[in-house]
Amino acid sequence: MTFEYPENFARFYDLIYHEVRDSVDLEFFQNEIRQTKGKILEIGVGTGRSFTQALKEGADIYGLDISPAMIGVLLKKLEKEQHWRISLQNIVDFRFDFRFDLIIAPFRVMMHVLDKEEQIRAINNVYDHLNPNGRFIFDAFIPDLNRLITGFDNYTDFEGEYEPGKKMRRIVSTTPDLINQIINVDFRMEWEEGDQWKHEIWKVPMRFFFRYELEHLVERSKFESYKILGDYQGNELNQDSKEFVVICQKQ
Repeated sequence: MTFEYPENFARFYDLIYHEVRDSVDLEFFQNEIRQTKGKILEIGVGTGRSFTQALKEGADIYGLDISPAMIGVLLKKLEKEQHWRISLQNIVDFRFDFRFDLIIAPFRVMMHVLDKEEQIRAINNVYDHLNPNGRFIFDAFIPDLNRLITGFDNYTDFEGEYEPGKKMRRIVSTTPDLINQIINVDFRMEWEEGDQWKHEIWKVPMRFFFRYELEHLVERSKFESYKILGDYQGNELNQDSKEFVVICQKQ
């Protein structure tokens, strides 16, 4: 699992996802954090989209990420005395010498773990870091089969100003690998700097899941109980669901 965000993707991350993502899932995870009295870990903490708000509200929260560029952005937002809460680690083999009451891996973290044995190792590693009755919550999108097969071809999913008078945009193309259940995503970031346009490209594979595959995955792990919701409002899975929200509990 080595899909680190490039420098300029980290640079523009907050701008893009504040518009295209925050309203979708942020409040759900914030509510889960608010309901937790003990220690909390956010895996894939990134630039702190959720972490910084939780810390301001008094949560005893920690974060890890595999991307130095993303962590670099986050550390600039934090007081130096809080930097110890952030570490450069991987979901598959991270280590802490204490346990958590809640561990979250929001915004598709598990979709970056491609190999099934690494998926089990990751989930079991989370289990081992939870206190009794602790919970692990992660999400994945439910594949839209028509869109999955046809993919995207140079689709601009964000365009705006990152500074007054300076524009940037992100262009996405996808190619499916159906036999391996992988979506190969090509991101192209373009932005104005000085008197020219610059660009950076990031290619990343993402593993998509189906319902019963997720159920079998969790049932192979150490977790004794779980449920899968169909959205961030707590609704059960149904024909209109767009999200898998997986809540695992340690007994």
